[in-house]
Amino acid sequence: MKAVRSWCLSEVTLKQIREQGLPEIAVLPIGSCEPHGLHLPYGSDTFEAVIIGERVCALAHERGAKVMLLPAIPYGVNSNLLSFPMTIHVSQETLNTILSDIVFSLEKHKVYKLVLLNGHGGNDFLGGLRDLYGKTKVWIFLVNWWKVGSDKLGEIFEEVGDHAGEMETSVCLAIIPHLVHLEDADDGAVRPFRFEALTKGWAWTTRPWERLTKNSGHGDPRKATVEKGERYLNILVERIANFLVELSQSPIDEWFPFEPSK
Repeated sequence: MKAVRSWCLSEVTLKQIREQGLPEIAVLPIGSCEPHGLHLPYGSDTFEAVIIGERVCALAHERGAKVMLLPAIPYGVNSNLLSFPMTIHVSQETLNTILSDIVFSLEKHKVYKLVLLNGHGGNDFLGGLRDLYGKTKVWIFLVNWWKVGSDKLGEIFEEVGDHAGEMETSVCLAIIPHLVHLEDADDGAVRPFRFEALTKGWAWTTRPWERLTKNSGHGDPRKATVEKGERYLNILVERIANFLVELSQSPIDEWFPFEPSK
């Protein structure tokens, strides 16, 4: 029989919670339901956030952090992919409302540190987190997992890609290989912007993915490998776990999360 993971809220009982005590940190994986090219499943973002969350919490727990992985939110902001069949879109306002309810639940239970482990680029929590500041005792930290090892991406991948490309496909090969159909992958080519301002990034607009892409993929996944995925996962899991350990050990004092005045 598989042992219950004491850091996973979905698996523990009330008796176990009472015996082991409350965590210092709750970790909330957040994904989406959208197509990922022709070769990755609709649940890729959620699988990634959950499994990375599991690896991170296991390592942080092993190193002494009092951490608890919460059940995931499996939907995200996908209005610009609705032209593809079975995309499920929820508004950012809806996500912010769900997050707010979770935050106030944690506050009720005296869990005052929350890490959002976001797996979808369309989810933008920054405004909502600023709105929550001052309304709750809970400190909220946002981690977009794919950015954690951004300084190492060029060492591992030939063409990182933006969505279902080499990096994301490699990660999926490492964590959900049975759901990856690399034989069906196309080249992930996209149409360039016609405006220099958008190309250089100092102007921004929503990207309707049926205009941008052929099959919802952005970046060539065909050089993805399990080894590349595991190499990148090892980097980000180590970094996020270290953050959780430090966060677990740090008291919430008058200067938190900054260094105290000298």
